[in-house]
Amino acid sequence: MSDSDPGGPGPLRPDADAAGPGAGGPGDVRNPVPFDGWSPLWTGIARMAGQLPPAGQPHWPAGIVARGGVGTPGGGRPDGGLVRPLGERCDPFGPRFDENVPADGYSWWYIDAESDDGQYGLTVIAFIGSVFSPYYKASGRFFPENHIALNVALYGPRGRRWAMTERGQTALWRDRSTLKIGPSHVHWDGNALTIEVEEKGALLPLPVRGKIRLTPQVLGQRRFRLDPQGRHIWAPLAPLARVDVAFADPDIAWSGQGYLDSNHGSEPLEDGFADWQWSRAHLAGGETAVIYEGKLRSGDDFGMALRIGNDGNAEVIEMPAPIVLPPTNWRVDRLTRADAGHDARLRATWEDTPFYSRSALSSHMFGQNVVAVHESLSLDRFRSPVVQWMLPWRMPRKP
Repeated sequence: MSDSDPGGPGPLRPDADAAGPGAGGPGDVRNPVPFDGWSPLWTGIARMAGQLPPAGQPHWPAGIVARGGVGTPGGGRPDGGLVRPLGERCDPFGPRFDENVPADGYSWWYIDAESDDGQYGLTVIAFIGSVFSPYYKASGRFFPENHIALNVALYGPRGRRWAMTERGQTALWRDRSTLKIGPSHVHWDGNALTIEVEEKGALLPLPVRGKIRLTPQVLGQRRFRLDPQGRHIWAPLAPLARVDVAFADPDIAWSGQGYLDSNHGSEPLEDGFADWQWSRAHLAGGETAVIYEGKLRSGDDFGMALRIGNDGNAEVIEMPAPIVLPPTNWRVDRLTRADAGHDARLRATWEDTPFYSRSALSSHMFGQNVVAVHESLSLDRFRSPVVQWMLPWRMPRKP
């Protein structure tokens, strides 16, 4: 998705014991992530830049604050809200679908991609314990395997689709490498992830049928906890990948750059977080930048900026300057980051809902022009009775 040539990423399966420091010279300000168990992901340089918007930018909209520095609203103790690495590496086998999902919990696997010509995009999310399901919430969240879904969203000048049908436990089959949700399934063969889609659109029941193949060019090496208690875990499984798309309904086919990660939790997402802003951008040389920031339900801030190398190891990056993007039609606030003195531009709003948005951006990060995928999520909005009433229209349920 970057304007830059990925430039020949490293081997698909880097040595598990390879060192993580960057290869930069004396002027390189990046430091390797201190992967020593539960140590903080970063300390002083992690104080997010700017307690006020950059010069020329409007004031922060209501509900958005510059994250991080001591004394900022909701900042909490100096390192209380920082994302931290887990003590284990990502599974070198690749994505696995057989891990336990506890009551109240969830697992999801997320893919996004954009065509090489920038005209088309997609997101796919496979859920066990569907975090945004009104049915799972109303059930008391005792049985996550009884609330599963494959969300498929296709964007572009033609063939736009959105499907998310929730299904019960009888529609689920999974082992280490395969996840079947109703007629659709996801399979990892050791080298690539294939998604066979057989769904129907929400609101308009148009067929959504096709195949997506994601081939990692880089495999992530670490998992991260997003909260101090470690109840919410994030893993950048394949921060850089090639994606091939071939659909019969709608009739589209394209190839481009993509991204794969997973999230796992042992409590409802809205119990852990009030909001978050997330983005990823591909850089030159097969690297990927990921920014994750927001507010915990406790009121503390959390945040990180990572630069994932072409060997899959992550390095700490100083948080770029904050940029306020225009709010969505549903008035969901959007905050992103860019190099100081540069701006970020909305290329397209892929999703505009009452509680989250997904957007395609052009920006300038770490000295490079990049294109990025960005997400804003308001879990305060999600919790509202009005939104809960609206959700079944977007995600019908089959027994």
